[in-house]
Amino acid sequence: MSQIFPKSANSTARMSLAGVATLALFLGWVVFTLMRSSWATKQNEFVEQPIQFSHAHHVGGIGLDCRYCHTTVEKSSFAGIPPTKTCMNCHSQLWTNAKILEPVRASFRNDTPLNWTKVNDLPNYVYFNHSIHVKQGVGCATCHGPVDKMPLMYQAQSLLMEWCITCHRAPEKFIRPRSEVFNMAYVAPDNQEELGLKLKAEYKIADPKHMTSCSVCHR
Repeated sequence: MSQIFPKSANSTARMSLAGVATLALFLGWVVFTLMRSSWATKQNEFVEQPIQFSHAHHVGGIGLDCRYCHTTVEKSSFAGIPPTKTCMNCHSQLWTNAKILEPVRASFRNDTPLNWTKVNDLPNYVYFNHSIHVKQGVGCATCHGPVDKMPLMYQAQSLLMEWCITCHRAPEKFIRPRSEVFNMAYVAPDNQEELGLKLKAEYKIADPKHMTSCSVCHR
């Protein structure tokens, strides 16, 4: 009985299998790369808001403290979005006829909130508590970037799990004295890890095994 397939079929089959494996690896690399890219994470993308509020002006220029607007950041999981009344504390006196601020005046006049779009928006299955991070010496700029230099607000970090885990594995590389948490001009010292280890002990930060446990962020 003659052979159905020629001898060359073996080589063709092997090449086909190698080609399929290569294609699968390539597609996996593409998906993995896209998931980590700014196209998926929205990192460094400006977000449209009802009012294009300039943190560079209000924080970097005027010198407003983060807590003036984000009043619950030290005691709540949510930093807090300021009510229109907070804006009007100044803008009932300054730039009272500026066209760009009409939505703010209308919001105050009609007692209707401005619909701000959240910039650093974690998935619903992730638990994040601002007050804990403030208490443990995580500076605003560590997560939110150089807010005092942002004319328009954008997401400074990827917010991917690997980014969170990097800090949870070695918080001593990132934490600072509590007195410097809201200081946008703070620069980490040359002995950051030595200082961080002292602060880690002082602030009673849990060990990496606990900090990287799934239940810490997924509850």
